[in-house]
Amino acid sequence: MAEHRALESLYPFLVGEKQDAVKLDQALLESVRQKALDSIDTKRIFFEQNGVAIVGAAHAIADVYRGNGRLFAMGNGGSSCDAAHIAVEFLHPVTAGRPALTAVNLVADTAMMTAVGNDVGFAHVFVRQIVAQARRGDGLIGISTSGNSDNLLLAFAKAKEMGVTTIGLSGYDGGKMGRSADVDRCLVVASDSIHRIQETHVAIYHILWDLVHTLLADERGKQKG
Repeated sequence: MAEHRALESLYPFLVGEKQDAVKLDQALLESVRQKALDSIDTKRIFFEQNGVAIVGAAHAIADVYRGNGRLFAMGNGGSSCDAAHIAVEFLHPVTAGRPALTAVNLVADTAMMTAVGNDVGFAHVFVRQIVAQARRGDGLIGISTSGNSDNLLLAFAKAKEMGVTTIGLSGYDGGKMGRSADVDRCLVVASDSIHRIQETHVAIYHILWDLVHTLLADERGKQKG
């Protein structure tokens, strides 16, 4: 009953008698407006408060590439799509003149993921890959809206032990990732909406990608001079 009342308060136009079509569309349009404004406000507040942290994370990733390292990315569910997105951004730059940079999506190998998940446990699907593939000087980005994903935390711990630079993207209050000494830099979107957190994560890694290329291009220009 409590769940029903909660749904009714969120979506009053979906319960009770059939709604007038015009009024329903007006309600939906207002919902669009409110959600869009909320998304804009969430990003605006995050970037106003975390600009220095983002520049610091960009420097950390640029240092990985300066040392001929590779960037690994991981996440679960919707955040696994973000991990894939991060990897393809660096591997296939859409801006002319920017070089491809090595990035590995740790979610891509379905056979490996299901083998480890089945034989050892899902908490180990990323740490096994880090042990096998990563080396000192590489970088690892992990995305989690809650910041509490066990498989990310285990991979971060092993990566830190191996001398890998670790960067987290999380939401809410940062979760365990935000408090972990194994995460060098954690960018926390302080929102309790999974959608607003995920939307802001996309903006964060797009900006990180741009800043990293800017930093590396500046260094290449100095070397030529």
